[in-house]
This record gives sequence, structure tokens and C-alpha cells, in this order.
Amino acid sequence: MATELRSILATDCGSTTTKAILIEKINGVYRLIVRGEAPTTVEAPFDDVTKGVLNAVEEVEDLVHLKGNKDRKILQNGRIVVPQKGNLGVDAYVSTSSAGGGLQMMVAGVVKSMTGESAERAALGAGAIVMDVLASNDKRLPHQRIERIRHLRPDMILLSGGIDGGTTKHVAELAEIISAADPKPRLGSGYKLPIIFAGNVEARDLVKENLSRKTNLIITDNIRPVLERENLGPARDKIHDLFMEHVMAQAPGYKKLMTWTVANTGKSEMEQVPIMPTPGAVGNIMKTIAKLENIEVVGVDIGGATTDIFSVFTDKQIFNRTVSANLGMSYSISNVLASTGINNIMRWVPFDIPEKHLRNMIKNKMIRPTTIPFLMEELILEQAIAKEALRLAFEQHKEFAVTLKGTQKESEIADAFAQTASGQTIVNMMSLDILVGSGGVLSHAPRRNQAAMMLIDGFLPEGITKLAVDSIFMMPQLGVLSTISEKAATEVFNKDCLIHLGTCVAPKGKYKEGKIALHAKIELPDRVYEEDIKFGEMVLLKLGVGQKAKAKLKPLSGLDLGAGRNTEVNTELSGGVVGIIIDTRGREPYYDEVLKKETMRLYLPTDRSERIKALRKWMRALEVYPKNKLD
Repeated sequence: MATELRSILATDCGSTTTKAILIEKINGVYRLIVRGEAPTTVEAPFDDVTKGVLNAVEEVEDLVHLKGNKDRKILQNGRIVVPQKGNLGVDAYVSTSSAGGGLQMMVAGVVKSMTGESAERAALGAGAIVMDVLASNDKRLPHQRIERIRHLRPDMILLSGGIDGGTTKHVAELAEIISAADPKPRLGSGYKLPIIFAGNVEARDLVKENLSRKTNLIITDNIRPVLERENLGPARDKIHDLFMEHVMAQAPGYKKLMTWTVANTGKSEMEQVPIMPTPGAVGNIMKTIAKLENIEVVGVDIGGATTDIFSVFTDKQIFNRTVSANLGMSYSISNVLASTGINNIMRWVPFDIPEKHLRNMIKNKMIRPTTIPFLMEELILEQAIAKEALRLAFEQHKEFAVTLKGTQKESEIADAFAQTASGQTIVNMMSLDILVGSGGVLSHAPRRNQAAMMLIDGFLPEGITKLAVDSIFMMPQLGVLSTISEKAATEVFNKDCLIHLGTCVAPKGKYKEGKIALHAKIELPDRVYEEDIKFGEMVLLKLGVGQKAKAKLKPLSGLDLGAGRNTEVNTELSGGVVGIIIDTRGREPYYDEVLKKETMRLYLPTDRSERIKALRKWMRALEVYPKNKLD
């Protein structure tokens, strides 16, 4: 930017709470100063989102005053002052939003596993919740598709389908179904529903003929110009533009808020900074960090109703996001039980409990979503459920984050249905550099060791993986900030947002009882740790934040740490508030009866008493809970 930003205010307008953070440049480095929050005010009796924003910013001002800077002001006459003049105002104000249910979309494609899947990836990457995927081969009758569109009332629809120059027949049929539904937008009854067409260029005239009069039709580049390549960028950009113009513009107070989000560029006029959907902003910071540090990243935001997974993999920095809309820790907690089954939750519980008690706890949480665990047993049960929610959401993500297959050829649609569009998953846990957790159950766990164990048991990292959690969930604000200053966003992300838990060392391979799994020699600051570690162990070595330890790690018994079976790895391990975690419980493929597919699992004794004994041993080793609570 032409003018250096000295201070930045960023807000995230959530469905229930609006969070505000103040960032300032101190000794040449951007740092978080304070954080404030207030109830979101999009609903009656306020009907104006800016009231909640001002309340959160007022708290920021008060906290700055409490820190000793009593002359510092951000607000004047009920407005955020930009640019900063002396002690008044800030140089930039940016915001994200998921208030009012966020961005809700339907997508449509000719073949569900090809262009339908690509359309879903484009919408998810833009921060949308995908309510349904329509496709010519989804086995629904036309009237069922029409009823579905009318019932869901999405904010917009993304229509794709057909490679450039291919058949237009099935794209035209989808356009006719949307036209017959005559869809009305969820917000703003006087407006036409936005439809983005990002399909076969040869079908544009047919789509215009069917949809231009009834809807606000926008045409952009094909998201799948050939079967072997996706072009998601133009569609994502249009989704974001329409989110601002149609969705946000209809929400109470957002027109006013959109005029506030500006940055000082040194020009005569302020530069407008668009409001971003909260999930899109989180994805933005993930992509930015992966690009700048050239690493592979997996991030999770586990909320009350949904669980979002973000990933950046391969040297091409391929970004994917999925929303598990039925997996959450309050409103959707019963869906976790329904999806995974009682036995999969009970396998993480280190004590005997009647099944009825667990079901009652889950139902109570669903009908009283704002409550938090009061007893240690309740906390342990909630974290057991979280492990299953994380596991299921990640399995869905791995199915979605795949390579593309398919061959361009002139054929009927029936031939295309027989092709396999999706290849192997690009999610490679062995090459993953860092796993980042966010959301109440992870960020606000009473002990950081608990967050570390939930991430390990939920995601099963392989090889050598850094673990971290978002301290106070500021990733959305940093994501939108990265659009105007990558430097500010990444410095605050690394110094104030991320809490580094440490490093997990987890050899991959089949569990072999009684055998040695790993020989480890680790040069800690106060001693040299050298041991032969048997299968089925978890070891915690204290190594603080910012500290490093040279390590020689020799996997045995056919295990692999990334360099090959039984091949020694010489590396440097990073510390954290938890430390170095060595996990020799094994990682092996098995057929999951719940998911109906082959996936990975770790060793857990099948005998109930032996399993409880093992769980307690691992939890003691990682200092997850107070020792007397596990006796």
C-alpha cells in the first residue's frame, strides 16, 4: 500500500456475537492490542448491524484506556474515524460477516461428480454454505427439483455444466428447471434472485433465454472448461461480488456498514474494502500463510452447528474447504451421535457410563446450546464427541479434496455418467506441515493438552506435524486484513493468533503388540532423551514455545515417518505450550462400517476394560486431565 498502516480495526459480525480487534504497529511489528465483543444486532428490536459493531468498538476503546492510553479514541459522532489523525481513528477498518445465516447457496451441474462437484468447490471456497447440489443425474424428477429450489430459498444459485464446445442440451434443461421454480431470494423480496452461469460458453444464449427475465443473471467463465482442469477463480469472484450487492445489502444496517470499511492508501480518497463472508476470510488467511511460508496446512473451525475444514496441499497450493453442516457441538450435537453411533463415541471415554446418561447429556446440550460443562465427566464426554465430529468432518473433506480425472470426448451424457470424475484425495497427512484448530471446544479447552489430544485423535496426523490452536478466533478478521496487508495479517497470525501447541511425532504403520515402534534421541535444552518406545505408547516431552530440539528418529517394525519404512529421520522439532508428543499407537487402514469405506484408524483395545485402561494411560502421559480425575 502507498501509505504504511499504523493501526487497523477489524470486526467479525457473527450470528450471535460481533468481535472487534485493534492492531497497531509497535517497533516495526504489527501486534494485537485488545479485543472487544458485543451482541450482534441484525434482529429486532435493533435491526441495525452497526449498533453491535459500535458497541464492540466502544469496548475496544475502554480496554485501550485501561491499558494506560486514555487519550486514544477510535469513534467520533457514532462513526469509526479513518484515517488516523493523532490519537483519533485508525488507518483501516475491515470486516467479515456470517450474521443472518451467512451466504446460503445452491449449485447445479450436468454431472454431479464432475461439474456439480466443481461448482460446489467454487461456492465453498467463496465462503458459502451449499444447501444442495442439483444435477442431471441426481435421480430426482423435475418437479422434485423445482420444489427443492422453492423450499430452500437460497441467496443465489451457481449454474455450471458442460465443457466449452460440448453438448448444451442438459445445461438448458437445468436452466428450464430453475426458471420453472421462479425462485425468490431469502432476503429482499423486491429483488431478483442472482444466478451465476459458469458453464459451457455454447449454452450462454440458451441460459439467457430461460433465466434473464426472471432472475438477475450474471455470466462468467466456465468453471470446468475441460474435464482435466478447473477454473474456479472467476466464479468465486462473482459470488463474492453478489454477496456484497444482494445479500449484505438486504441485511439490516449493512449498507451503512459497507460505507465504513475503508483503508488509507495515501490517495485523496479512501479505498473501499469489501466485507467478506466469515468462512471465506478464514480460508483466505490459510491460503496466505501456506503461500508465504510454502507449507501444507489443514485448519478446522468446529462450531455449534457446523464444522468447517480448510486445507492447502501439494506444490501447486491447492485450496479446499468443506462445510459439514450437520456436525457441531451444540445445535448439531445429536447429528454427531446419529452419524457416528454410540460405540464410536464411547471408545474415547475413559470410564464406565450408562448409555442412557450419554444420550441425555447430548440432548441437554442440543436444547441448551449455550451451556458449558460443569463436571469433569461432562467435559470428558464433550471432548469425546468432538473427536468424532472432527473425524467425520475430515473424512468428508478428504472425499471432496481430490484430483480431477476425465477425458474430453464427444459423447452422450449417459457416457459421461459412467466416467469417474474424482481421483485420489490430495490430502496427505505425511506431508502435512501444520494442523490448526479453532472453535470453542478447541480454543477454550481448559488445558491446551486437551486441544492437542482432540486434534491428534480426530485427525490422526502422520509423520511429523506441528499443532496449533487459534487463541481467540481472530482468523476471520486476519483473513480480510490479508487482502490489504499480508504483512500485518501474517505477523499478527504468527505472534498473537496462533498458540503453538508443539509437534506430534506419529509413525505410520500397523500396530504390533510388544514390539519396539520407535528409537528416539532428542536433544532437549536440559537433557538428552533417548529411548526405545514400544507400540501403544504416548510420550510427552516438555519443550517451550520458540524452542527447538535436534532429533534422530528411527522407526522400527515396518513403520514410516515419511522417509520410508524403517528409515531414520534427522530433523528439528519445534516446541509449544504442550511440547513434543510421541504417538506410537500406529496408523492402519480399515473398513469403516459407519462411513462404508476404507479409512485410517489407530489402535484401540477391543475389550472394554483394556480400552479404558489404555485411554487413562495415554491421558496421564499427556497430562490431559488432573491425575486424581482418572484414578
